[in-house]
Amino acid sequence: MQYSKYMKWFAVAATIGMLLILLGGALVTKTDSGMGCGRNWPDCNGSLIPKEITTEVLIEFSHRVVTGAVSFLILILTVWSWRVLGHIREVKFLSFMALFFLIAQALIGAAQVLWGQGDFILALHFGISLISFAAVLLLTLIIFEVDQKFDADKVIIGNTLKRHTIGVTIYSYLVVYTGALVRHTNASLICPDWPLCNNKDIGLPANFYEWVQMGHRFAAGLIFVWILFIAIHAIKHYKEQRVLYWGWIIALIIVSLQVLAGMAVVLSRLNILLALLHSLLITLLFGLLCYMILLLSRSRQNQKSN
Repeated sequence: MQYSKYMKWFAVAATIGMLLILLGGALVTKTDSGMGCGRNWPDCNGSLIPKEITTEVLIEFSHRVVTGAVSFLILILTVWSWRVLGHIREVKFLSFMALFFLIAQALIGAAQVLWGQGDFILALHFGISLISFAAVLLLTLIIFEVDQKFDADKVIIGNTLKRHTIGVTIYSYLVVYTGALVRHTNASLICPDWPLCNNKDIGLPANFYEWVQMGHRFAAGLIFVWILFIAIHAIKHYKEQRVLYWGWIIALIIVSLQVLAGMAVVLSRLNILLALLHSLLITLLFGLLCYMILLLSRSRQNQKSN
């Protein structure tokens, strides 16, 4: 149908827009541009459009413009999908989650600009945006009828894979939080080596910043091992269900690249492109894991109907 075609393009635009919000927020943090517009919000340094353009102003103001524009896209997509696809039970929930968490991340960003916040609160900012991205991504996949194309509406998932899918998805959010905490506590370069903080001096971290950095590395290493285990399990037992088989293989590839990107960020002394790639990969991984959670819902429906 004609409206379906337009909705697909709109959903893609909203998904790309959310990705730009996430990467823009990461860029603001990594370049210390958060105060580029001063203690002013929604205006920038006292003007609706900044009069003096510095690098920090450009990065922060661009992030605000993108966030505002994408917010309208997601609002329209939410209402549109609610009306047209409301009969699909996940659509209303995902629409609400996308809009709610987008507003939440915008308010946290505004609160930081106006009043300032602690590092542990700020570290939630990226994670909240991530939930909104995942909700928009899943809406997009539903609109594109990915379930039917990959027979995802026929999956049957065993208890072992169910438990690990839920566990690793929840745990991935902890990994995201520890990574954001590394950035917000300025602990990114506290450890000069990899994989240890100092490869010549093996021992426990010596201060808070080293604990934050090494805690994130340990968390990232554990999620790699966990997804490796799940991927092996899926390859052995779910070869006939290609959405699960290939889904977990792709998850393993992404998490492997994520580990390599993290290493490259440290060894390159925080190269900005590598750092943004690091953020992009965890975003894609979290979105894929959330889709795997959606498949659990499909599996329960299929088991009831059998």
